[in-house]
Amino acid sequence: MEKEEPAQQAELPGHGADILPSVVVDSYNVEIEDEDGFIGDKASKGAFWQYVEKWRKPLKELGEDPFGDRPGEELGKKKLAELLATGDPEAASLVQSAIEDFAQQLAFVIRRFLRLKDWRDTECIVVGGGFRASRVGELAVARAGLLLRAEDIDLDLEFIRNDPDEAGLLGAAHLLPAWMLKGHDGILAVDIGGTNFRAGIVELNLGKSAELAKAKVAKSELWRHGEEEIDREGATKRLAEMLEDLIAWARKNKIELAPVIGIGCPGIIKDDGSIDRGSQNLPGNWESSRFNFPQVIRKHISQIDESETMVVMHNDAVVQGLSELPYIKDRLHWGILTIGTGLGNARFTNRKAPKKAPK
Repeated sequence: MEKEEPAQQAELPGHGADILPSVVVDSYNVEIEDEDGFIGDKASKGAFWQYVEKWRKPLKELGEDPFGDRPGEELGKKKLAELLATGDPEAASLVQSAIEDFAQQLAFVIRRFLRLKDWRDTECIVVGGGFRASRVGELAVARAGLLLRAEDIDLDLEFIRNDPDEAGLLGAAHLLPAWMLKGHDGILAVDIGGTNFRAGIVELNLGKSAELAKAKVAKSELWRHGEEEIDREGATKRLAEMLEDLIAWARKNKIELAPVIGIGCPGIIKDDGSIDRGSQNLPGNWESSRFNFPQVIRKHISQIDESETMVVMHNDAVVQGLSELPYIKDRLHWGILTIGTGLGNARFTNRKAPKKAPK
Protein backbone atom coordinates (compact mmCIF):
# COMPACT_ATOMS: atom_id res chain seq x y z
CA MET A 1 0.00 0.00 0.00
CA GLU A 2 1.33 3.45 -0.92
CA LYS A 3 2.06 5.70 2.05
CA GLU A 4 0.94 9.31 2.39
CA GLU A 5 3.35 12.10 1.51
CA PRO A 6 5.18 13.72 4.46
CA ALA A 7 3.49 17.08 3.80
CA GLN A 8 0.04 15.70 4.62
CA GLN A 9 -1.58 16.88 7.83
CA ALA A 10 -1.74 14.49 10.77
CA GLU A 11 -5.18 13.82 12.17
CA LEU A 12 -6.10 13.16 15.77
CA PRO A 13 -4.01 10.25 17.08
CA GLY A 14 -5.29 6.86 15.99
CA HIS A 15 -4.17 3.30 16.52
CA GLY A 16 -1.39 2.15 14.21
CA ALA A 17 -1.47 5.40 12.21
CA ASP A 18 0.82 5.98 9.21
CA ILE A 19 0.78 9.74 9.73
CA LEU A 20 2.04 10.85 13.15
CA PRO A 21 2.72 14.42 14.35
CA SER A 22 6.42 14.38 13.44
CA VAL A 23 6.89 11.43 11.09
CA VAL A 24 5.36 9.27 8.42
CA VAL A 25 5.63 5.60 9.34
CA ASP A 26 6.73 4.12 6.01
CA SER A 27 6.91 0.53 7.23
CA TYR A 28 6.88 -1.54 10.40
CA ASN A 29 6.79 -5.15 11.58
CA VAL A 30 8.18 -6.37 8.24
CA GLU A 31 8.55 -10.16 8.15
CA ILE A 32 10.99 -11.30 5.45
CA GLU A 33 11.25 -15.03 4.86
CA ASP A 34 13.88 -17.15 3.16
CA GLU A 35 14.39 -20.91 2.95
CA ASP A 36 15.32 -21.03 6.66
CA GLY A 37 12.32 -19.05 7.93
CA PHE A 38 12.05 -15.44 9.04
CA ILE A 39 15.39 -13.68 8.61
CA GLY A 40 14.76 -11.50 11.66
CA ASP A 41 15.13 -14.60 13.82
CA LYS A 42 18.80 -14.71 12.78
CA ALA A 43 19.45 -11.43 14.56
CA SER A 44 17.37 -11.87 17.72
CA LYS A 45 18.57 -12.24 21.28
CA GLY A 46 17.94 -15.98 21.08
CA ALA A 47 20.06 -16.25 17.94
CA PHE A 48 23.06 -14.81 19.77
CA TRP A 49 22.86 -17.51 22.44
CA GLN A 50 22.66 -20.13 19.69
CA TYR A 51 25.96 -18.81 18.35
CA VAL A 52 27.47 -19.06 21.84
CA GLU A 53 26.36 -22.69 22.06
CA LYS A 54 27.70 -23.38 18.57
CA TRP A 55 31.22 -22.40 19.66
CA ARG A 56 30.94 -24.24 22.97
CA LYS A 57 30.08 -27.53 21.28
CA PRO A 58 33.59 -28.55 20.10
CA LEU A 59 35.05 -27.58 23.47
CA LYS A 60 32.39 -29.60 25.30
CA GLU A 61 33.34 -32.66 23.26
CA LEU A 62 36.93 -32.20 24.44
CA GLY A 63 35.85 -31.60 28.03
CA GLU A 64 37.26 -28.06 27.85
CA ASP A 65 34.13 -25.91 27.93
CA PRO A 66 35.17 -22.79 29.90
CA PHE A 67 31.57 -22.35 31.06
CA GLY A 68 31.19 -25.87 32.46
CA ASP A 69 27.67 -27.26 32.43
CA ARG A 70 25.84 -23.94 32.75
CA PRO A 71 23.59 -22.94 29.83
CA GLY A 72 24.81 -19.80 28.11
CA GLU A 73 21.74 -17.72 28.92
CA GLU A 74 22.25 -18.39 32.64
CA LEU A 75 25.63 -16.71 32.40
CA GLY A 76 24.09 -13.53 31.07
CA LYS A 77 25.52 -10.86 28.78
CA LYS A 78 27.21 -9.06 31.68
CA LYS A 79 29.28 -12.16 32.49
CA LEU A 80 30.26 -12.53 28.85
CA ALA A 81 31.43 -8.92 28.81
CA GLU A 82 33.60 -9.60 31.88
CA LEU A 83 35.14 -12.61 30.14
CA LEU A 84 35.98 -10.44 27.15
CA ALA A 85 37.74 -7.90 29.35
CA THR A 86 39.59 -10.01 31.90
CA GLY A 87 38.71 -13.66 31.41
CA ASP A 88 40.55 -16.70 30.15
CA PRO A 89 41.76 -16.16 26.56
CA GLU A 90 39.93 -19.25 25.31
CA ALA A 91 36.65 -18.13 26.89
CA ALA A 92 37.14 -14.61 25.52
CA SER A 93 37.78 -15.94 22.02
CA LEU A 94 34.61 -18.04 22.24
CA VAL A 95 32.58 -14.93 23.06
CA GLN A 96 34.30 -12.98 20.27
CA SER A 97 33.40 -15.73 17.79
CA ALA A 98 29.73 -15.59 18.80
CA ILE A 99 29.77 -11.79 18.46
CA GLU A 100 31.26 -12.10 14.97
CA ASP A 101 28.61 -14.62 13.89
CA PHE A 102 25.84 -12.42 15.21
CA ALA A 103 27.30 -9.29 13.57
CA GLN A 104 27.51 -11.08 10.22
CA GLN A 105 23.86 -12.06 10.46
CA LEU A 106 22.77 -8.60 11.59
CA ALA A 107 24.58 -7.04 8.63
CA PHE A 108 22.87 -9.58 6.34
CA VAL A 109 19.44 -8.72 7.78
CA ILE A 110 20.06 -4.99 7.34
CA ARG A 111 21.09 -5.49 3.71
CA ARG A 112 17.83 -7.34 3.09
CA PHE A 113 15.80 -4.54 4.67
CA LEU A 114 17.55 -1.92 2.56
CA ARG A 115 16.41 -3.74 -0.58
CA LEU A 116 12.76 -3.19 0.31
CA LYS A 117 10.94 -0.33 -1.41
CA ASP A 118 9.88 1.27 1.88
CA TRP A 119 13.45 1.10 3.23
CA ARG A 120 15.26 2.62 0.22
CA ASP A 121 17.34 5.75 0.87
CA THR A 122 17.51 5.02 4.59
CA GLU A 123 20.24 7.24 6.01
CA CYS A 124 20.42 5.87 9.53
CA ILE A 125 19.25 2.86 11.53
CA VAL A 126 18.97 3.18 15.29
CA VAL A 127 19.40 -0.05 17.25
CA GLY A 128 17.37 -0.55 20.41
CA GLY A 129 15.92 -3.45 22.36
CA GLY A 130 17.26 -5.27 25.38
CA PHE A 131 20.26 -6.81 23.59
CA ARG A 132 21.59 -3.36 22.71
CA ALA A 133 21.73 -2.50 26.45
CA SER A 134 24.75 -4.78 27.00
CA ARG A 135 28.43 -4.41 26.15
CA VAL A 136 28.26 -7.61 24.12
CA GLY A 137 25.33 -6.19 22.14
CA GLU A 138 27.12 -2.92 21.53
CA LEU A 139 30.20 -4.75 20.20
CA ALA A 140 28.06 -6.89 17.88
CA VAL A 141 26.21 -3.86 16.50
CA ALA A 142 29.43 -1.88 16.05
CA ARG A 143 30.98 -4.81 14.18
CA ALA A 144 27.91 -5.05 11.91
CA GLY A 145 28.33 -1.34 11.14
CA LEU A 146 31.94 -1.90 10.12
CA LEU A 147 30.95 -4.78 7.85
CA LEU A 148 28.37 -2.58 6.10
CA ARG A 149 30.85 0.27 5.65
CA ALA A 150 33.37 -2.17 4.19
CA GLU A 151 30.78 -2.89 1.49
CA ASP A 152 30.38 0.86 0.80
CA ILE A 153 26.83 0.87 2.13
CA ASP A 154 26.10 4.50 2.97
CA LEU A 155 24.30 4.02 6.26
CA ASP A 156 24.88 5.13 9.84
CA LEU A 157 24.24 2.43 12.43
CA GLU A 158 23.67 4.10 15.80
CA PHE A 159 22.61 3.12 19.32
CA ILE A 160 19.34 4.42 20.73
CA ARG A 161 20.10 7.33 23.08
CA ASN A 162 17.72 6.50 25.89
CA ASP A 163 17.86 3.31 27.89
CA PRO A 164 15.90 0.80 25.76
CA ASP A 165 13.65 -0.02 28.72
CA GLU A 166 12.67 3.64 28.99
CA ALA A 167 12.62 4.39 25.25
CA GLY A 168 9.52 2.22 24.83
CA LEU A 169 7.74 4.52 27.28
CA LEU A 170 9.20 7.87 26.21
CA GLY A 171 8.19 7.36 22.59
CA ALA A 172 4.50 7.20 23.57
CA ALA A 173 4.43 10.99 24.03
CA HIS A 174 5.32 11.42 20.35
CA LEU A 175 2.14 9.61 19.30
CA LEU A 176 0.22 12.74 20.29
CA PRO A 177 0.09 16.24 18.77
CA ALA A 178 1.75 18.90 20.94
CA TRP A 179 -1.49 20.73 21.67
CA MET A 180 -2.89 17.69 23.48
CA LEU A 181 0.01 17.72 25.93
CA LYS A 182 0.03 21.42 26.82
CA GLY A 183 -0.99 22.18 30.37
CA HIS A 184 -0.09 18.69 31.60
CA ASP A 185 2.96 17.40 33.45
CA GLY A 186 2.98 13.85 32.15
CA ILE A 187 1.24 10.91 30.52
CA LEU A 188 0.84 7.22 31.24
CA ALA A 189 2.78 4.94 28.90
CA VAL A 190 2.84 1.16 28.46
CA ASP A 191 5.40 -1.05 26.73
CA ILE A 192 4.09 -4.56 26.01
CA GLY A 193 6.84 -7.10 25.41
CA GLY A 194 7.14 -10.82 24.78
CA THR A 195 8.47 -11.45 28.30
CA ASN A 196 7.74 -8.20 30.20
CA PHE A 197 5.05 -5.58 30.62
CA ARG A 198 6.35 -2.16 31.62
CA ALA A 199 4.16 0.79 32.60
CA GLY A 200 5.35 4.24 33.56
CA ILE A 201 4.75 7.94 33.94
CA VAL A 202 6.52 10.03 31.31
CA GLU A 203 7.22 13.47 32.75
CA LEU A 204 7.04 15.80 29.73
CA ASN A 205 9.05 18.83 30.89
CA LEU A 206 7.58 20.89 28.05
CA GLY A 207 8.84 24.08 29.67
CA LYS A 208 12.40 22.90 29.10
CA SER A 209 11.86 21.51 25.60
CA ALA A 210 8.78 21.75 23.42
CA GLU A 211 10.23 18.87 21.36
CA LEU A 212 10.27 16.54 24.41
CA ALA A 213 14.08 16.39 24.47
CA LYS A 214 13.90 16.70 28.27
CA ALA A 215 11.12 14.18 28.81
CA LYS A 216 11.97 11.51 31.36
CA VAL A 217 10.45 8.44 33.00
CA ALA A 218 9.51 9.67 36.46
CA LYS A 219 8.19 6.31 37.70
CA SER A 220 7.82 2.86 36.20
CA GLU A 221 6.71 -0.64 37.13
CA LEU A 222 7.85 -3.91 35.53
CA TRP A 223 6.01 -7.20 35.45
CA ARG A 224 7.75 -10.30 34.05
CA HIS A 225 4.74 -12.13 32.70
CA GLY A 226 6.98 -14.66 30.94
CA GLU A 227 7.82 -16.16 34.33
CA GLU A 228 4.17 -16.83 35.21
CA GLU A 229 1.36 -18.95 33.85
CA ILE A 230 -1.37 -16.41 33.20
CA ASP A 231 -4.12 -15.94 30.64
CA ARG A 232 -4.99 -12.84 28.61
CA GLU A 233 -7.65 -11.59 31.01
CA GLY A 234 -5.34 -11.98 33.99
CA ALA A 235 -2.57 -10.14 32.14
CA THR A 236 -4.75 -7.15 31.25
CA LYS A 237 -6.10 -6.97 34.81
CA ARG A 238 -2.55 -6.97 36.19
CA LEU A 239 -1.59 -4.16 33.82
CA ALA A 240 -4.64 -2.14 34.85
CA GLU A 241 -3.57 -2.50 38.50
CA MET A 242 -0.10 -1.20 37.59
CA LEU A 243 -1.67 1.82 35.89
CA GLU A 244 -3.92 2.52 38.87
CA ASP A 245 -0.87 2.46 41.16
CA LEU A 246 0.90 4.92 38.86
CA ILE A 247 -2.10 7.27 38.79
CA ALA A 248 -2.15 7.25 42.60
CA TRP A 249 1.61 7.96 42.68
CA ALA A 250 1.20 10.87 40.26
CA ARG A 251 -1.59 12.34 42.36
CA LYS A 252 0.50 12.03 45.52
CA ASN A 253 3.48 13.69 43.84
CA LYS A 254 1.36 16.44 42.26
CA ILE A 255 2.08 15.39 38.68
CA GLU A 256 -0.91 16.36 36.55
CA LEU A 257 -1.49 13.62 34.01
CA ALA A 258 -3.04 14.14 30.59
CA PRO A 259 -6.05 11.81 30.26
CA VAL A 260 -4.14 9.66 27.78
CA ILE A 261 -2.49 6.24 27.84
CA GLY A 262 0.07 5.60 25.08
CA ILE A 263 0.81 1.95 24.34
CA GLY A 264 3.50 0.16 22.36
CA CYS A 265 2.52 -3.43 21.52
CA PRO A 266 4.00 -6.14 19.25
CA GLY A 267 2.34 -6.82 15.94
CA ILE A 268 0.40 -5.08 13.20
CA ILE A 269 -1.95 -2.60 14.86
CA LYS A 270 -5.20 -1.96 13.00
CA ASP A 271 -6.96 1.39 13.13
CA ASP A 272 -9.71 0.01 15.40
CA GLY A 273 -7.11 -1.06 17.97
CA SER A 274 -7.21 -4.78 17.18
CA ILE A 275 -4.02 -6.71 16.43
CA ASP A 276 -3.71 -8.35 13.04
CA ARG A 277 -0.64 -10.53 13.64
CA GLY A 278 2.70 -10.59 15.43
CA SER A 279 1.59 -10.91 19.06
CA GLN A 280 2.22 -14.64 19.41
CA ASN A 281 4.58 -14.21 22.39
CA LEU A 282 1.92 -12.53 24.54
CA PRO A 283 -0.14 -14.46 27.13
CA GLY A 284 -3.25 -15.79 25.43
CA ASN A 285 -4.70 -14.94 22.03
CA TRP A 286 -4.36 -11.18 21.45
CA GLU A 287 -5.30 -11.48 17.77
CA SER A 288 -8.85 -12.67 18.37
CA SER A 289 -11.56 -10.63 16.62
CA ARG A 290 -13.36 -10.53 19.98
CA PHE A 291 -10.43 -8.89 21.80
CA ASN A 292 -9.58 -5.19 21.62
CA PHE A 293 -6.77 -4.26 23.99
CA PRO A 294 -7.30 -0.46 24.01
CA GLN A 295 -11.00 -0.95 24.77
CA VAL A 296 -10.18 -3.31 27.62
CA ILE A 297 -7.77 -0.78 29.13
CA ARG A 298 -10.34 2.01 28.80
CA LYS A 299 -12.87 -0.17 30.58
CA HIS A 300 -10.45 -0.63 33.50
CA ILE A 301 -9.19 2.99 33.50
CA SER A 302 -12.22 4.94 32.31
CA GLN A 303 -11.08 8.28 33.76
CA ILE A 304 -7.84 10.00 34.71
CA ASP A 305 -8.37 12.89 37.12
CA GLU A 306 -12.06 13.15 36.24
CA SER A 307 -11.45 13.31 32.48
CA GLU A 308 -12.40 10.54 30.07
CA THR A 309 -9.41 8.39 29.20
CA MET A 310 -8.11 8.23 25.64
CA VAL A 311 -5.95 5.26 24.63
CA VAL A 312 -3.69 5.30 21.57
CA MET A 313 -1.66 2.25 20.55
CA HIS A 314 1.04 1.56 17.98
CA ASN A 315 3.62 -1.11 17.29
CA ASP A 316 6.29 -1.36 20.00
CA ALA A 317 9.23 -0.83 17.61
CA VAL A 318 7.50 2.28 16.21
CA VAL A 319 7.04 3.68 19.72
CA GLN A 320 10.62 2.92 20.76
CA GLY A 321 11.84 4.60 17.58
CA LEU A 322 9.78 7.72 18.29
CA SER A 323 11.84 8.30 21.46
CA GLU A 324 14.71 9.18 19.13
CA LEU A 325 12.91 12.11 17.48
CA PRO A 326 14.62 14.93 19.47
CA TYR A 327 18.01 13.68 18.25
CA ILE A 328 17.48 12.68 14.64
CA LYS A 329 16.25 15.85 12.96
CA ASP A 330 19.33 15.96 10.72
CA ARG A 331 18.02 13.01 8.64
CA LEU A 332 14.98 12.61 6.45
CA HIS A 333 14.69 8.81 6.17
CA TRP A 334 15.65 6.60 9.11
CA GLY A 335 14.69 3.38 10.82
CA ILE A 336 14.93 1.36 13.99
CA LEU A 337 15.70 -2.28 14.74
CA THR A 338 14.88 -3.56 18.23
CA ILE A 339 16.84 -6.68 19.17
CA GLY A 340 15.00 -8.66 21.80
CA THR A 341 12.76 -11.73 21.85
CA GLY A 342 12.35 -11.04 18.13
CA LEU A 343 13.66 -8.37 15.76
CA GLY A 344 11.30 -5.40 15.79
CA ASN A 345 11.57 -2.92 12.94
CA ALA A 346 10.16 0.36 11.71
CA ARG A 347 11.11 2.90 9.05
CA PHE A 348 10.27 6.62 9.23
CA THR A 349 10.33 9.78 7.15
CA ASN A 350 10.57 13.01 9.13
CA ARG A 351 7.77 15.41 8.21
CA LYS A 352 10.00 18.47 8.53
CA ALA A 353 13.14 19.24 6.52
CA PRO A 354 16.33 17.97 8.21
CA LYS A 355 18.13 20.32 10.55
CA LYS A 356 20.99 20.11 13.01
CA ALA A 357 20.11 17.84 15.94
CA PRO A 358 20.49 19.16 19.51
CA LYS A 359 23.58 18.09 21.46
